Amino acid sequence: MKVEINSQALSDAVSWTTRVIPARPATPILAGVRLEAADGTLKMSAFDYETSARHHIEAGIDEPGSVLVQGKLLADITKSLPAEKTYMSTEGSKITISSGKSTFTMQLMPDTEYPPLPELPGQLGQVDAQTFAQAVGQATVAVSREENRPVLTGVKTHISGDKVVMTATDRFRLSQASFTWTPQKSDADSTLLVRGSLLRDISRSLDEHQNVAVDFSDENPKIVGVENAGRVTTCQLIDGEFPAVDRLFSDEYPIQAVLPKQTLLDAIKRVSLVAERNAPIRMVFSGKEVSLSAGAADEAQAHEVLEVDLDGEDITVAFNPTYLIEGLSAIAEPFVRMKMTSAVKAVEFNGQQEADSDESMDYRYLLVPMRFNV
Repeated sequence: MKVEINSQALSDAVSWTTRVIPARPATPILAGVRLEAADGTLKMSAFDYETSARHHIEAGIDEPGSVLVQGKLLADITKSLPAEKTYMSTEGSKITISSGKSTFTMQLMPDTEYPPLPELPGQLGQVDAQTFAQAVGQATVAVSREENRPVLTGVKTHISGDKVVMTATDRFRLSQASFTWTPQKSDADSTLLVRGSLLRDISRSLDEHQNVAVDFSDENPKIVGVENAGRVTTCQLIDGEFPAVDRLFSDEYPIQAVLPKQTLLDAIKRVSLVAERNAPIRMVFSGKEVSLSAGAADEAQAHEVLEVDLDGEDITVAFNPTYLIEGLSAIAEPFVRMKMTSAVKAVEFNGQQEADSDESMDYRYLLVPMRFNV
């Protein structure tokens, strides 16, 4: 193999592809990244039996070929290349990488021992990258970090025709993001349980000028693929039954309050500075005001009052401030509507464009209040 390639393009592609290589691979061969040079293209791929990554970039190919090299080391090397052009060539059991006056030599890994990548399913549909990234960012707010309950570390993605609904919960809160997309078939109906951390990772590296395509087939219901700008990620779906959470949303909320989102967020962040770990922040709604407070009488305390448009009777609720901040931060609109039934039942948060407009149901955040001492 003999290749000439742009150094920055190589570094970006290797870095993106090797991100799926685990810190401690199950077998040494899975620490590798495969490079395939042919027809003006350098393809690269990595696989750990659960997740695969594939990328390709333009290259000048003097001699085609396919090799397997240590992925993380290659990523470190390509990040440090000093010149605009990089030259890669193989001879025997070694690959030489040169750029400017720098030259690196790496031992090749046994390519024949590397497992075949999973076959990519057919395309289910596509959506613009910004919409996909926003929905993932909103849905993954409530993804659980408890690895002993794998189902709760996933995002339930329900696809029905041109509607996609992403839902996650960690039992204390529930986040749900919806969007419309272009399905391959108008009668598409699939439910996927995808690892939330992987979705988040994919969304952070999207080319926002290109669409995102989701690949899935009922013939192979254990694999999902996500494509964007020539980058392809596949992963095994989580096996298990996601809890029935839609019933947690109330049909009616007799108490509703509207506030400017950023004003509320800033106040919560200030008041929560004195809240001890796992201690709540209290919100007392009365008339046209909401009073935020935290802290104990014999320790540090904070108190702040904001104007609010309240519809319904006075109410006091308390929340985990971190959960409150994370949920509010995911709202895209400038105003937030809090919808309440009682001090102990889950509160729904929605965004809205104007102080007096209807709320958006594209993002619904449900948070269970904390008990507090009066």
